Amino acid sequence: MQKVIFPGSFDPVTNGHLNVIDRATKLFGKVEVVISVNPQKKYMFSVEERFDMMEKLTAHYNNVHISVWDKLIVDFAKKINTFLIIRGVRSLNDFAYEFELSLMNRGLDHRIETLFMPTDSKYSLLKSSAIKDLAYFGGNISKMVPPLVEEALKAKFNRGS
Repeated sequence: MQKVIFPGSFDPVTNGHLNVIDRATKLFGKVEVVISVNPQKKYMFSVEERFDMMEKLTAHYNNVHISVWDKLIVDFAKKINTFLIIRGVRSLNDFAYEFELSLMNRGLDHRIETLFMPTDSKYSLLKSSAIKDLAYFGGNISKMVPPLVEEALKAKFNRGS
């Protein structure tokens, strides 16, 4: 059974993230979604909130597992003995960043392979930071994030339904 790692901060989870997960579940026996924790980053949602949202949003898949990791992703790969990482890309800018990251990961462990999966075009403009900004100003984010995430963002900004 081929396993793949899908790492990210998921702050918050977007429909683009879920699109990549959905497509990966059809290609791989197991999809390990890894919620990254970087102490140098400031997150809107706590790791517990991100984990809870991701767990609820992927509960209908029998081949998705959610983990939290606060070290290098290559160390996570070693821990679970899989060396395939999938990364969603929306644009050339995403690809350039992810390409450099894949080279760094491969430099840390030559067994690491990274597959780039373009999101469906309807999700190509979804960026977590832009969604948070839009939610802050009361914009309509209903097509960008699942209802669970929309409600959580509204609650963070005290902008009820």
